[in-house]
Amino acid sequence: MAGVFSCGGETLEAGVGGDPWRRPSPSRRFAAWLHGFAWAPDLIAAGEGGARETLRLWLEWRRIFGHFNAFAWSGQALERRVFNLACAAPALIPLASEAEGAALVDGLARQARHLLADDEDPGRAAERAAVAALAGSALAGKAGDRLLGRSLLKLARAAPEAVLRDGAHASRSPERGLELLFDLLALDDALSQRGAPAPLDVARSIDRLSAATRFFALPDGRLPAFNGGEPAAPARVATALALEAAATAPGKSLPYGRFHRLDGPSLQLVADTGVAGHAPWNATACAQIGAVEVVCDGRRRLIVGSAWSDGALADPAKRGPAGGSCLSMAGAWPDPVEVNADRQEGDGAVWLDVAHDGWRRGFGLTCTRRLYLDTRLNELRGEDVLALAARPRRGDASFEIRFHLAPEVAASLAVDGRSALLRPAGGPGWRLRGDAAMRLEPGTVFEAGEARATEMLVLTGVVSLASGARVRWKLSRDEG
Repeated sequence: MAGVFSCGGETLEAGVGGDPWRRPSPSRRFAAWLHGFAWAPDLIAAGEGGARETLRLWLEWRRIFGHFNAFAWSGQALERRVFNLACAAPALIPLASEAEGAALVDGLARQARHLLADDEDPGRAAERAAVAALAGSALAGKAGDRLLGRSLLKLARAAPEAVLRDGAHASRSPERGLELLFDLLALDDALSQRGAPAPLDVARSIDRLSAATRFFALPDGRLPAFNGGEPAAPARVATALALEAAATAPGKSLPYGRFHRLDGPSLQLVADTGVAGHAPWNATACAQIGAVEVVCDGRRRLIVGSAWSDGALADPAKRGPAGGSCLSMAGAWPDPVEVNADRQEGDGAVWLDVAHDGWRRGFGLTCTRRLYLDTRLNELRGEDVLALAARPRRGDASFEIRFHLAPEVAASLAVDGRSALLRPAGGPGWRLRGDAAMRLEPGTVFEAGEARATEMLVLTGVVSLASGARVRWKLSRDEG
């Protein structure tokens, strides 16, 4: 209401009743957020004054960009604006004059048709079709019916490709799946208000995405940050779970999405056991095979990933192994042909082996991460093994095993450099021990596009390309 727009640590000040559209945005990312009207739901939630301000800002935008603009009429700026205007229309129309209401309806219809015809990013075909269908549901008359019918036909083709059989999004980003779920839930609600049941492909995708969201939701209420997705706000995740048609306990794995979940009394973790998403869903793919995120003592996040995303102003190197809690080789990116995960369970224990050949071409090595969760002793044991994949080579190569710590975790290194005390805020300490040299480094994780300072615990070593190497580590409650 004061004319201050903030996103991901960047701010644009337009002043009360000001015009943000003729001012330069701090970044392209910010401009997409601004033109996507992502701020509109919060402003409308402020009451009638906020809704009137949203209507004013929309009419100002239409005067400047209403005919066409290459940036504002493409990509996620267009997609999100159509979504937010379709959802806002019931609050805005009663406050508008006849001419203003007609302008809002006409603008929404034109932009929705343009969105449906936009094939610029095939990886977002399902999102575009769902949003265009939502706009068609919000529009009355034959024009709305035609738009809805065309959109649902496209969605029927795109949704099964974007949503895997286990509910994982084809991009392998948990947050991306959550956002598509909200688009489909909004469409389902709009269709029900028209007295029309959701098509089978929409209903099936909602059920699958809901189950995957429950799988990913860790005890702290957030998502693991894999493949270009951020953790998402706990309230947002809880809302999605509350809308499930039939809530069930989370599964142990997503076989198509290639993720595993290990649950113990005091430690819960999710491991990425697959390769990066394939085209056209690999725009935000991250090469972090075997990366883990760990929550301890019910609701305290302990080990995370950097949460690189296209919504953050982050170093692209964070998309590689250095951005995840996994092993990296000499700063290189893995190039795997095959990734295998083997899970077994016994009395009081779960163990998971994640093996890949991503280092074969560059170093002649395979890599296996072995995780063993002892549910009786409340400890996680890990082993990272680099083994020969071909004929021995000459020379050595450096490797690092990173554990990105959550921003709320305080860490201190032992004098011998072989263990570190990790103390989450308000909780007991945990100790990570390893048989490789260990150091603490400054790190960064991203939340809502904004960088937060943290620390990384890094195990370092040198591997002989003629014989391989093995590093063992253990996470257990500190008894000191």
